[in-house]
Amino acid sequence: MGIDIGSSTSHLTFSRLTLRRLGFALSSRFAVVRREVVHQSPILLTPYRDPVTIDTERLGAFIHDAYVAAGVRPEAIDTGAVVVTGEAAKKENAEVISSLFARESGKFVCAVAGPVLEAIMAAHGAGAVERSREEGPVLNVDIGGGTTKFALCRDGEVVDTAVVNIGGRLVAHDVRGNITRLEEPAQWIAESTGLPLEVGITLTDDGRRALVEGMVESFFELLDRRPLSPLTRRLMHTPPLSNTGPIRAVSFSGGVSEYLYGDETREFGDLGKALAEAIRRRLEGHPLGALLVRPTEGLRATVIGAAQYTVQVSGNTIFCSRPGLLPARNLPVVAPRLALPLTPERVATAVRQALDHHELADGPLAFAIRWPFGPDHASLAAFGQGLLAALDQRPPHPVAVVFDTDIARLVGQLLAEELGTKRDIIALDGLELAPFDYIDLGELLRPAGVVPVVIKSLVFRPSPRDGASKLGTKGSTP
Repeated sequence: MGIDIGSSTSHLTFSRLTLRRLGFALSSRFAVVRREVVHQSPILLTPYRDPVTIDTERLGAFIHDAYVAAGVRPEAIDTGAVVVTGEAAKKENAEVISSLFARESGKFVCAVAGPVLEAIMAAHGAGAVERSREEGPVLNVDIGGGTTKFALCRDGEVVDTAVVNIGGRLVAHDVRGNITRLEEPAQWIAESTGLPLEVGITLTDDGRRALVEGMVESFFELLDRRPLSPLTRRLMHTPPLSNTGPIRAVSFSGGVSEYLYGDETREFGDLGKALAEAIRRRLEGHPLGALLVRPTEGLRATVIGAAQYTVQVSGNTIFCSRPGLLPARNLPVVAPRLALPLTPERVATAVRQALDHHELADGPLAFAIRWPFGPDHASLAAFGQGLLAALDQRPPHPVAVVFDTDIARLVGQLLAEELGTKRDIIALDGLELAPFDYIDLGELLRPAGVVPVVIKSLVFRPSPRDGASKLGTKGSTP
């Protein structure tokens, strides 16, 4: 089961995964070979008790009803994910909510996703990452209720992201047009146009147009990768896209995308429909309009359908800096991309960039390291020095370092003995991990001297292969 609690909407997806065993003997690794969606909940407008508090009772009732409608008992769920995104992630009880719906004894991956992580997840869920393997650079634009996330994908990876405070539910109003919800970025846009805006007043047609036009102008500055106006700079949550290379396809996801592709026509007391229509009009005469393709998922792109349980066994060259560190559960996996020449400075930069992409809260974590560089001391020392330098400003929580080759004990001893780190270190090898995995480390099994590892991977649907639908056509989605 996957639960997405967003600033505008919340929804659930139940899926059935079929796994195939890929290994033998001590290695019992599985891969997902089929993902069947068995039930999708209705879309709920995320309920709020007040501007800073999400209504957990209504959310709980909604999720209970989804179980009933799906014909699934909570104890029948093997695994899942709860993701709190957008403006909802900023609310006072966001952390409480994510844990409230993930009490199934560690079965659930739980994340309050910052906007950069949400951009990456949406790009995966929309199929843009997979599409970029065959079609070239793909830009996915996820427009939600509070933020718009740009993710540039190339060769199966997200290589650049940008986030701006533009969304369809920055302003919400009742059936009479009286404003009931007003986020700060909407006030900034209103100020730039001289529009008076506050909760309780009526949002006029002219006011709606002014807000939408302000958002669209900023949106296209970012889409075109042009110099930013003062308003757009104020709206930016991150720096703009730095990659200026060609784009071969553009996809949209998020709630506003449902209007843009013509899949939704109803209005929900916000700016979503008007914003999508304005963007669509501009795209019709824009060079990128001809590159528009349909995503695998639109509104539900950020929902994680299930978590793939993969069991692996580490090699017997493990290292543990002290007894009592194992077992360890729910460690988020960060995967720095290392490249030659290996120097402490380059390793530290790669580690920091990987940490920034994941926007992790302080706590224990695991680093997945692909190591084609050989076991020479100079390379291992450069890695160890760079890793410790990147972690220097983080609290002294335990760190697991997981390699795909048999060098764990060497690196563990180097970190603890030669480099003298006081941080608790667990080093494992012979494992295949990826970004956004979460891992559980079991106790050391004797006399074999191995550690069982449960890997909980975020599972995304594959990109459609039959129908890159262009603007104005509906296409098909598997």
